[in-house]
Amino acid sequence: MAGFWIRIVLSMLAIAGVGWLFAAIGEARSGWIAVVLLLGGWVVYHLFYLQKAMAWLEDFQLDRVPHGSGAWESLYAKIYRLAKSSERQRQQLTETLRDFRSATEAMPDGVVTLDEDNQILYANEQAEDQLGISTEKDAGRNLINIVRHPEFVSYLNSGSWDKSVVIRGIRSSNRVLQVQLIPYGTRQRLLMTRDITQIDRLETTRRDFVANVSHELKTPLTVLNGFLETLRDLPLREEQKNQYLGLMQIQAQRMQNIVEDLLVLSKLESTTSVTQEDPIAVSALIERLGNDAKSLSRGQHQIHCHCNADSILIGAEDELSSAFANLVSNAVRYTPAGESITIQWVLEPDGSGSFSVADTGPGIESQHLPRLTERFYRVDRSRSRETGGTGLGLAIVKHVATRHQAQLLIDSEVGKGSRFTLLFPEKRVRPAPAQYLPDSHR
Repeated sequence: MAGFWIRIVLSMLAIAGVGWLFAAIGEARSGWIAVVLLLGGWVVYHLFYLQKAMAWLEDFQLDRVPHGSGAWESLYAKIYRLAKSSERQRQQLTETLRDFRSATEAMPDGVVTLDEDNQILYANEQAEDQLGISTEKDAGRNLINIVRHPEFVSYLNSGSWDKSVVIRGIRSSNRVLQVQLIPYGTRQRLLMTRDITQIDRLETTRRDFVANVSHELKTPLTVLNGFLETLRDLPLREEQKNQYLGLMQIQAQRMQNIVEDLLVLSKLESTTSVTQEDPIAVSALIERLGNDAKSLSRGQHQIHCHCNADSILIGAEDELSSAFANLVSNAVRYTPAGESITIQWVLEPDGSGSFSVADTGPGIESQHLPRLTERFYRVDRSRSRETGGTGLGLAIVKHVATRHQAQLLIDSEVGKGSRFTLLFPEKRVRPAPAQYLPDSHR
């Protein structure tokens, strides 16, 4: 800057010197004319380069720096360096902003940047989905005017943001969000949102599970405790003692069954798919299940077994046998004496296979059907306990079906009976070679 002013002063001194020289040689008038002409030329010179500078700045391009001389050349060079530095900084800021947005888009959580008035500056895709906003359409709008949930609005207006809050029902009654507002920078705010719907659902399931297990174990423990007090405090005949001991054994067996089924469920839930690929002869399995059903029924039901094709079912034999046996034992337990039970395997035309157990019992009301596979869910709790059920059988069947890519279908009509079907995909069904057929089929 000092060099620029030195050039100006030197130029003015030069003009003054020329004017003095003309005045000394000729008249004073000639000197003033020379001064005016030189000043005019000097002004035109600077206006010319000023116009070039203004034209360059109006259509600014770094690769089109105008040519200049003297102070203007230095000025052009300085503008170029400043513009070049500003361009580098702009590119760095753009890259930083791009990196920030890429990082926030990759996050599983929602991120919204707000100003001090809660006006939206930016939101990533997760936040847009969770809160129902759009950066493109809603930038500059007050977030409170878009998300009008009372708890959300109250939290944003509270000024107390040290801890996150859990809010239910934003956009969907089933959705649960964890929200926290974090002040940063110069009067700016960062809103973090996390969808914890699944975690909340699992926590609810865990609480219900603990409550159900406690309830299921409490009843037999109470009965056992009552019998023990009776045996201890009262003089009983041998026949009465044996009767009480038999009842105690039934309750102990009931608790053991619950624990065993819980362990099976825990094992099934630890992985989502099976690693075993056992070839299971369906005809032999149907025959075995029919015999088990007759043994369990003790002649009280009509047991029918059908298999329309000799097939091999691929999967974990212990799991599938357990699932099939659960369906059969349920049918025997809940079907009144004198009714019929049909165990059936059908090879479908598309290559899939279905295993079904149907009965002609009382049937199940439609409102209960969606919940039958829930743990400990019972249509009739007293009847279930009388028959020795744990309330976990259909939950086990559902998990086994899922692990084998099968579907559990339940059809029931009050007064006509029920049908439970496991539909297996084509990839798990094969024609049965001769060595897998039961003796009666060879």
